[in-house]
Formats: sequence, structure tokens, C-alpha cells
Amino acid sequence: MIFENRAHAGKELAHFLEPKYKHLNPLVIGIPRGGVEVAYYVARQLKAELLVVISKKLPFPGRSEYGFGAVTEDHSVYISEQGKDGLSPEVINDIAEKQILEIQRRIEKYRHGKPLPDMKGRTVIVVDDGIATGVTLVPVIALCKKRKADKIVIAAPVSGTRFDKNLKEADEIEVLVQPPQFYAVGQAYEKFGDFTDEELMQLLVKAETEKEVKNDSDSLHSTENESTEETQNKANIAAELHIRFSKGKK
Repeated sequence: MIFENRAHAGKELAHFLEPKYKHLNPLVIGIPRGGVEVAYYVARQLKAELLVVISKKLPFPGRSEYGFGAVTEDHSVYISEQGKDGLSPEVINDIAEKQILEIQRRIEKYRHGKPLPDMKGRTVIVVDDGIATGVTLVPVIALCKKRKADKIVIAAPVSGTRFDKNLKEADEIEVLVQPPQFYAVGQAYEKFGDFTDEELMQLLVKAETEKEVKNDSDSLHSTENESTEETQNKANIAAELHIRFSKGKK
């Protein structure tokens, strides 16, 4: 399967996940940037809450496309064996500190500094636009575990058949496509360009607007139901009084 773009991938992934997870009222987590677009369509189909959680790859010095680990916004850090063997603790700390500064910037921009919501007892679906090594997702699993999530699901449209073994700390890994000759996430997409901050913010505004509309609709239906129930109760009381009055006249 080749996806037209992240939106198409998100819709396909959503239909794949729906029968198994929709009834669990999950929390859907998108990993910026591209993972948020995929997660948006998953959350919309599952009628679930959408959350952005920031995780940043720790890149090898001079080889930014390759990561030796990752760090999340609660400072959960994962360092691969390759990173531990090839880099000094001082170098690792310097790189992690720089990424943490970028994480703080993104928290302010994407969530306006709001803290993470309660995950205790919930099913959490962590969505990315693809899994290459999976190192970016490993500390997100740790973050969810610290926050007492009941079940942690990693979901992506595409991955290789081999990725970081620590990804299996999740309860489930759900992937639509695993090409036998996997070399990059982008190979499963016709269009796989950068997903900018501006595009991400527009999507989050759209998701929030849809959430408010849904809440207003649910509130209206609840009010209508209460009004109908109240009217029916009044009718029942009136009917009962009429019967009693009729009996009294006899």
C-alpha cells in the first residue's frame, strides 16, 4: 500500500484501529510534527481526545539524520546501546539539554504551556507517521507508564520489520504496512514533505473547534432529553391527578 499523503495514511490507520479501540474511549497522542497530522484523523474517527506530546531525537554529532536516542517533555531519556558505546556522557548530556530547550519551545507553541492531562487508567494510542528505528517513541512509552496509563498502543501507517527492541515495552504495536525492503518511512508515501509548525497549529485549532462543536451538540442533546423527560413527568403527574379526581367524583 502506498499512501497519498499523511492525511490518507491517517484515515486508513483510523479505520484499521477503530474496531479494536474505539469502544475504549482512548487518548490519542500525536508525535510532532508529522505524527500529529496522522493522529488527528485517528482521533476524529475514534471520537477521541487528541493530545500532542513532544519527543525529540538525540542526533549523532555531525550526522543529524541518525539518532542514538530520544528525550520527552518530562525528561524521560532513552539512549541506545550504540549511543552509550560511541559517545561520552558529557556529549550525550549536551545534546539532550539542547533538545530539551526545543521541547520547551514546542510545549509553549503547541499547548500554550498547558500540562499533560491525566492518563491514569486510560488506553493511550501513540501515533507517528512511521517507525524507522523507533527510538523517538521509546521514552514516550516511559512517560505514559509514569502517568499510570492502563494500556499503551504504538500505531503507525508504516514501519520496517526490525526496530528498537525497547519499543516492545508497549502493550501493542499496530502497523498497517511493513515493506519487505524497508529503507525509509517516506517510501510508503507519494507525498512526504515537511509538516510545518504553521500547518500543525492550524490542525490543532481545527481539532479544538471540532471538539467545542461536539461538546455544544452533546450539551444541547442532553438539555433536550432533560426537557423531554421533564415534560413527560409533568404529563404523567397530570394524568395521575386526573384519574384520582375522576375516582373521587364517583
